[in-house]
Amino acid sequence: MALAAVVFDLDGVLVESEHLWEENWVAYAARYGVEWTAEDTGTVQGMSAPEWAAYLATRSGTDETAEQVEHAVVDGMIAAIEAGRAPLLPGADAMVRDVAATAPVALASSAARRVIDAVLRTHGLTGEFTATVSSAEVARGKPSPDVYLEAASRLGRAGSECLGVEDSSNGIRAAAAAGLTVVALPNPAYPPKPDALALATVVAADNDEVRATLLAYLAGEAVARR
Repeated sequence: MALAAVVFDLDGVLVESEHLWEENWVAYAARYGVEWTAEDTGTVQGMSAPEWAAYLATRSGTDETAEQVEHAVVDGMIAAIEAGRAPLLPGADAMVRDVAATAPVALASSAARRVIDAVLRTHGLTGEFTATVSSAEVARGKPSPDVYLEAASRLGRAGSECLGVEDSSNGIRAAAAAGLTVVALPNPAYPPKPDALALATVVAADNDEVRATLLAYLAGEAVARR
């Protein structure tokens, strides 16, 4: 089946923001005298906002509800975005615009809706996306395929007709489980596990390489697995 659409992840693919999520999780846990670890970050990466908020509430021992925990962390993320601390990754702007000029594109992110909208608005990319989906808007977060299936559906496509771009273990697993052809862009600070990376068809070094790979696939050109 021809590949005719692209679904991007947000954090670690379009914007440099994974460290900001970790910063906010660390800060929230620290209010209750709890040390948030790299293992905690690895556990929650890819979870939907309600899922990681519930985990953080339990981990910190707070009396706040998961909804209140989510609100506090997302407020911190919005403040960081508005302060210019979530820049686009090199090549991301050209990648999105060039691909969107060729085929419909969607976003499938674990970020809360407020964060998705703030990032795209800040960087002037809102109009490039036919659809955007937060995993909080589907039944299950990554690594379940739900958010990718929903994004493909909103483009009027099956998962097998879409390319997906992901940087994390659970994101790659989710896109692959939804039937997408996955182009992995490994996050150097939070590298995907080998078993997840093996699910990708192409592993790219940067967004310029991702861009070239996507455009080649969309043009029907043969792309070597790498």
